[in-house]
Amino acid sequence: MVRYKGSQDASSKKFRDFLQEWPTPGTGPYFDTTINSNITGLVGKTVLLHCRVKNLGNRTVSWVRHRDIHLLTVGRYTYTSDQRFEALHSPHTEEWTLRIRYPQRKDTGIYECQISTTPPIGTFVHLTVVEPITEILGGADLFINMGSTINLTCLVQYAPEPPPLMLWSHNSQVITFDTPRGGISLVTEKGLTTTSRLLIQRAIPSDSGLYTCAPSNANSATVRVHILNGEHPAAMHHGRGRWSTQPCSIILLSLTIVLILREPT
Repeated sequence: MVRYKGSQDASSKKFRDFLQEWPTPGTGPYFDTTINSNITGLVGKTVLLHCRVKNLGNRTVSWVRHRDIHLLTVGRYTYTSDQRFEALHSPHTEEWTLRIRYPQRKDTGIYECQISTTPPIGTFVHLTVVEPITEILGGADLFINMGSTINLTCLVQYAPEPPPLMLWSHNSQVITFDTPRGGISLVTEKGLTTTSRLLIQRAIPSDSGLYTCAPSNANSATVRVHILNGEHPAAMHHGRGRWSTQPCSIILLSLTIVLILREPT
């Protein structure tokens, strides 16, 4: 009888443990779904992925990277050899955070915050890592009539912060505003997208050449400026195609051929 009672107690204990593994409806752990699940990070700037768990009890919270089903953290411990990843949690709080130092574009993907219930339950965070983009509006070549104003607009997006310094150069020479040429001005507006406008009045032939916009915290961008003295450009690039102007002489020749063919024989 004693053996039977012991066997019965063991079975009862297993059943109680089994029940503890399953969250009781309305009282078990669950996620706060108001947390932002779409995060945009910047290359090189620390990014935080947040997860808020209610009624966790004695369960643990883990972070898993879905790209390779790699376990990154368990509780407050980091389980990956990649030291850029770190678990952050303050005791007696509901926040479980994955910190990624020096993120790279390859870190873009889905990360799961997972609770150790049976079966586990999880919520997903989508991370997109972008790098700063610098571009000069108008394409790679800009054609300006002599005497007109050269207006170059440079945009810097996704920089970790607004560029502390925006430098413009002409044929590798930094543009200054106290040169004898005069008529040069620069207007820079800093923000999530930083805009820098270089204005050069009364364009002259020596203004032709390569102009470079160089933010201090992002890659540079270039544009080639052609100053025209009444002539048509031989060719212009438009997207991936190539568009050429047709000289008036060719048009006149085509009309002449059409008239000759229409004359009665």
